[in-house]
Amino acid sequence: MTSWRREPLVPALLSVLIGVIASAEDHCASSALVSTCPECLSRGPACAWCYQEDFLDGAHASQRCDSAANLLRKGCSENMMANPQVRVEVNATLSSSQVAPRDVSLHLRPGAESSFVVEVQQLERYPVDLYYLVDVSASMQDNLDRLKSVGVALSHSMREYSSDFRVGFGSFVDKPVSPYINVHPSKIQNPCSDYEVQCRPAHGFIHVLRVTENVTELTRVIDQQRISGNMDTPEGTFDAMLQAVVCQKDIGWRPEAKHLLLVMTDQPSHLALDSKLAGIVVPHDGKCHLEGNTYVQTANMEHPTIGQLAEKLLENNIYSIFAVDQVQYKWYEDLVDLLPGTYLGRLLPKASNLKDLVVEAYKNLLSDVAVEVTMDSAHVQRFWVNVATVCPDGSSRAGSSRCSNVQPGQTVFFNVTVGMTSCPADDVDEDVLLTVQPVGFNESVAVRVKQTCGCDCGLAGRCHDNGESGSCGAADEEARLAGHRQCQAEGSGTVCSGRGSCVCGMCVCHHGNLGAVYGKFCELDDFSCPYQDGLLCGGRGQCVLGECRCQTGWTGESCGCPISAETCRSNDGILCSGHGRCVCGSCVCDEPQRSGRLCDKCPTCYSSCQTHWMCVNCHLSYGLGQGSSKCNRTCSPLVDYVDDITVQVGGADEPCLYPSTHRCHYRFQMGRSQGKGVPQLLISRHPDCLPSQRYFVTFLSVFLLTVVLGLGILAVLRILLRRRDWPNMPGRAETFDRNNKDLSFIPTANEKTITYRRDGPSDRPLEMHFQGQKIPLSEVWQ
Repeated sequence: MTSWRREPLVPALLSVLIGVIASAEDHCASSALVSTCPECLSRGPACAWCYQEDFLDGAHASQRCDSAANLLRKGCSENMMANPQVRVEVNATLSSSQVAPRDVSLHLRPGAESSFVVEVQQLERYPVDLYYLVDVSASMQDNLDRLKSVGVALSHSMREYSSDFRVGFGSFVDKPVSPYINVHPSKIQNPCSDYEVQCRPAHGFIHVLRVTENVTELTRVIDQQRISGNMDTPEGTFDAMLQAVVCQKDIGWRPEAKHLLLVMTDQPSHLALDSKLAGIVVPHDGKCHLEGNTYVQTANMEHPTIGQLAEKLLENNIYSIFAVDQVQYKWYEDLVDLLPGTYLGRLLPKASNLKDLVVEAYKNLLSDVAVEVTMDSAHVQRFWVNVATVCPDGSSRAGSSRCSNVQPGQTVFFNVTVGMTSCPADDVDEDVLLTVQPVGFNESVAVRVKQTCGCDCGLAGRCHDNGESGSCGAADEEARLAGHRQCQAEGSGTVCSGRGSCVCGMCVCHHGNLGAVYGKFCELDDFSCPYQDGLLCGGRGQCVLGECRCQTGWTGESCGCPISAETCRSNDGILCSGHGRCVCGSCVCDEPQRSGRLCDKCPTCYSSCQTHWMCVNCHLSYGLGQGSSKCNRTCSPLVDYVDDITVQVGGADEPCLYPSTHRCHYRFQMGRSQGKGVPQLLISRHPDCLPSQRYFVTFLSVFLLTVVLGLGILAVLRILLRRRDWPNMPGRAETFDRNNKDLSFIPTANEKTITYRRDGPSDRPLEMHFQGQKIPLSEVWQ
């Protein structure tokens, strides 16, 4: 739900209902962008659409959209216009003593707005239900003791302002999970064991006493309470508050009473995201979870959000009073404006001012009258709401939806204006529900907004509220059904293929994020069919309800297959070389070893020459001319011998070779006998042989080449090895002398060792070594 608090300044209105305000600039001038009635009406509340068939014959459809006055001037009959009016309907049959009216219906169109007035009156005396929600952590011990004596005095004081005062009691600490509490087994049962004090276990919320008029029972219950403890500073205040608010039957809230929730604590409250510290990630569902008067889901669901708590307080008509310690006053002060119907008071030490604080809070809450307007968040983007307040003293409050210092019996007027900016995207004209809720009251106003987004195909203006027209009954329904039949494709029972709306017998296709939907029955689109080469249906068809309808000469799922088989024929007209079939314009070979575009390649196939080798071998084994009768089993065709096989016979294939012994081979070929035309095998009488001398020359050449290359490689290796050892060869220094090189640059082996000793012992003479000779240092000095 979403709420507004925008309040423009308006004149004081003292009646229950005011007239409709429907103002919009006349910007309905003809536009080529407008071609249908819904598009026209969406341009603003001053626009109208003319259905008259003979209106401006030959003109573009956009000429039918204009203001009602201009359409009348152009010759359109008033009863042939679609011009829905904005109006307000009030159900006056529902009586109320505090809030009026209780039920309102608004008829709005895009760009229009309308206003109505809500009266809220304070009564002299109300029944009051007060529920104590007390933090029983160890630091609240003094306040808890004080509460035992304050209960009776507070009940007596509240009877001056209430006709029937009742009280209830509940306690809370925090979620009983780590890191909020110490989870050691001994600490769970007694959080105060370190201080030798017997405490009760920590708990999220325990409902102790149902709302009752027996104040003595309240005193007895409070006297039985024991403190508890937790580890961190914040408490589970908001978590417990939500349960006390939504568990109406368990707490005993009376529908006719004013509900006061008194929260006593000396620490701030945990917020929603704090629960993740304990590994709790399930958002609170805003429902009651009391079993045996104990909140059983405290360790499973997060703390409620501020917005969630505010919504439940408003929904259940509950005033909340925070009686907090001075130190935490500022923390709660920042939250008061976020929680409707909330009062914040400073609790003095030992709760000495608790009675006066509650009485003062009740008087202040009752004297402040405010309203909240709520709506489903799914529609909030298409509507706006303004609230103007007229207080009993006659003043109008701009920028505030509340009146203060309202006395019992006085009435506050709230002028509520609702505007509609656009129609729903799904073209569903369902009613939208708003609620005007006076804070803390058990009565509210239900506002139903009826959206006028469609057109009635020429029937607009002919059906009047007084029912005088006779064309608004079964005949109109039949006309509507007839228009729907015009929006159905032949053989289909679906209107506009389920992807559009039928408007005046024509389909208005929906707009989608995936692409365009079009066609007479919205049966075409540009996104739901297969693509080929980056084109929908390969550019050779139309997409109809998810299937490609191909052009003539094409087939396949994406219209990528030509029906003609010409692309599969070879030059001689044979389909796939006789070894396959044509599928989608390409040859599919029958045998897996065949390949090629026309199945004309077969690297592993047995050649036609090899099929006749056994026959040729048989004739050669018996000698040519003698095996004709002995090789009938091996040779199926007729066999003949020729001297020169190179002489081509008509219809003969290419010559074949049969390898025989002694480096020879015989030529043969298939042909046809002259005259009879039957197959005939022709074998050459003269083999082709390689001379033996040729093999000897080849062998000798290869041998000599190998020897020469080996000798060359050895020579190169020898030279490389000599160069590597060159610097270490004896006489290298003399070589430099012969080449007149400067000997100062030539490295020579030399050793110089100089040793200096000073202040050495007198019994050890100083010596110096020079080129291996030991010289006394005294001689050097001389």
